[in-house]
Amino acid sequence: MDRKSMISENTRKSAELFEKAGEVIPGGVTAHIKHIAPHPLVMEKAKGSKLYDVDGNAYIDYLLSYGALIHGHGHERVYQAVMNQMQTDGTTIFGTPHQLEITMAEKLIDLYPGIDMVRYTNSGLEATLLAIRTAMAYTGKTKLAKFEGHYHGGYDQVLLSVNPDLGQAGDKGAPKAVPESSGIPEYYVENTIMLPFNDLENSERILREHQDDISGLILEPVQGGFIPAKQEFMDGIRRITEELGIVLIFDEVKTGFRLGLGGAQEVYGIEPDLTALGKVLGGGFPVGAIGGKRDFMMTTAVDDSRDILTAGADNTNKKQSVFHSGTYNGHPTVLAAGLATIEVLEQQGTMDELFKKTQDLRNKLETVYRKHGLTMQTVGMKSIFNIILTDTPIYNYRAMDQHDANLRKEIDYELLKLGIYTKPMNRYSMSTVHTEEDIQRTIDAHNEAIRRVLNN
Repeated sequence: MDRKSMISENTRKSAELFEKAGEVIPGGVTAHIKHIAPHPLVMEKAKGSKLYDVDGNAYIDYLLSYGALIHGHGHERVYQAVMNQMQTDGTTIFGTPHQLEITMAEKLIDLYPGIDMVRYTNSGLEATLLAIRTAMAYTGKTKLAKFEGHYHGGYDQVLLSVNPDLGQAGDKGAPKAVPESSGIPEYYVENTIMLPFNDLENSERILREHQDDISGLILEPVQGGFIPAKQEFMDGIRRITEELGIVLIFDEVKTGFRLGLGGAQEVYGIEPDLTALGKVLGGGFPVGAIGGKRDFMMTTAVDDSRDILTAGADNTNKKQSVFHSGTYNGHPTVLAAGLATIEVLEQQGTMDELFKKTQDLRNKLETVYRKHGLTMQTVGMKSIFNIILTDTPIYNYRAMDQHDANLRKEIDYELLKLGIYTKPMNRYSMSTVHTEEDIQRTIDAHNEAIRRVLNN
């Protein structure tokens, strides 16, 4: 199908702005994930559960900045916290330590079972990067293990086999590392050990084969934000990594606060050695954090006898800690927004109501698709899920090969015309501000979108 016909005639200004952006921004977007063919929808404002584009079209937002906006757009408590921080402190940033760094660290330590200490970064990507460096410093080993289909950020070490061509990816029990971008050195392909998600037997075999070289194992407890790990798989991975001395890293950038106040580790009852957080933690601002057990985290402690950023400092033969710095780490405005976000989630019944609304939407969507004779299941956990057009159980990346992606994409483009926003093929994230009316309008839109696609 010609995708130009999939976008409504009512988005011409978006098309014009995308063309204009292409003259000054490579590809017309500032991040690959923002692109939609034939052109992305350019937004002008937002409020609550709604987005409004430059052509004046309104959308119920289920992308929510890829899950970051758990309270929707412009939540009053978050907005006021940000304004109060700037007005009270008299600045957006000190460039020095400040009290909110301690307050947020104490909050995360209280909520996350696997966190004893915290350091801040400016994105989830930076958090996973620091976690990997910490694991390598702690163990003295230089290889990393990751799972096929898992995304941990757009950098060389982990931009491998996120969405690989199965013709290049090797056997399902012994997947190969496939680069997802040009410019990735062969070194990382050779030194990143790929594992099959939710396959404990083969994962254990591969980990044992490479145990002398693997520093850490990083994983998304819920792959892509919607394929949950099996409990027995997670139990086995924790047991094996402890036995082999491999640092276990949970990438909870997507799952943090979306499965519960204590993330996936609270749900599964497993304490990783290191945890990477982001998205919801910032309340709509760029943020990241790494937390973990004290022994691991202390490798990042400042060594006051060594200063690599001061020219002329005597750094000869001195102990070297894991270097970690950043001008905006622990930004006070961001932490104020994040703390307000958590405070709202901590209110009695808030999380339960969010999960209830999500399950209600999932149940009603499955009913609509069945009514039209389409094989469909919603796959996810708590406040995040995806629509999968197959009845094959979905446990990992390879199972998605059974999904009717073309039909899903056609339905998603019709949904955009009908005012339901998520990037085509992406997962759905619910917010605390989605209403019963939003849910009913979403069901009605799916019903109409399916009807249009099947009629065509």
